Amino acid sequence: MKYINIEDFKITEPVSIADCPTRIELDAATDRVEKKQEKLRVRLGKLQDELYAHGKYSVLVCLQGMDTAGKDSLIREVFKDFNARGVVVHSFKQPTSLELGYDYLWRHIIALPPRGKFGVFNRTHYENLLVTRVHPEYILNENIPGINSVDDIDDDFWEARFDQVNNFEKHITDNGTIVFKFFLNLSKEEQRHRLLRRLEKRKKHWKFSPADMKERKLWEKYQWCFEEILNKTSKPNAYWYNIPADDKPVARYLVTKIMYDTLKTYTDIKEPELDPKVEARLDEYMDILNKEE
Repeated sequence: MKYINIEDFKITEPVSIADCPTRIELDAATDRVEKKQEKLRVRLGKLQDELYAHGKYSVLVCLQGMDTAGKDSLIREVFKDFNARGVVVHSFKQPTSLELGYDYLWRHIIALPPRGKFGVFNRTHYENLLVTRVHPEYILNENIPGINSVDDIDDDFWEARFDQVNNFEKHITDNGTIVFKFFLNLSKEEQRHRLLRRLEKRKKHWKFSPADMKERKLWEKYQWCFEEILNKTSKPNAYWYNIPADDKPVARYLVTKIMYDTLKTYTDIKEPELDPKVEARLDEYMDILNKEE
């Protein structure tokens, strides 16, 4: 199986999405890729146990991509071997009336993972730089002072929002949150195939929405917005990774490997040692328990 260097997928300089691959070959059959991914996810699950015991870091996993990019199935397969208490998934949809009563980052802030846990954002705070940019009329629902019409939403507004998101991520990483941002890069042709499968297979009908067709017509605009996001918010404290998403097993393997290889570099993440006074009395405690038989 082809060697993978996770640095090859990290966005460290300005990119053109057109030049970012949506598919890569690992020179291995699908079942072998899946087995490699399974082994890695078990190791990642054990590492999460250490993270929980250590209690000083949290991990935020951000997943963005076009409709049908495979976010849901990726979450299912990557975190399958985690202790249920160690990971919480949040799927952000259209803001509720309650959420619109606060600033746009509020609902993401209150969903951040506590120390020792993984938090997965299925769609993220970047929707506020993506969907709202494609559909700026949505911004009007936020009731922002000085924004009374779409004409008030100018380039300065978006630059300020980019700065706000970068500052938000800088704040949480400075305070112990390790951030992974994965752009599931799907080709337009592969999306067409996946939408067709949803229509052809009755058990997948529930996943289909006519809105998917409307958004597909805006493909180029979404790609431009994604490119802006990658280029303006991939920072040393929170890099974006381009994940070729046309092949789902490969995408899952890459995400698992990137997280595992990166977290292994945090050599301070380990289970705490027992207090020497407690350790000195372990035999005594075992003797007490054994005498209860």
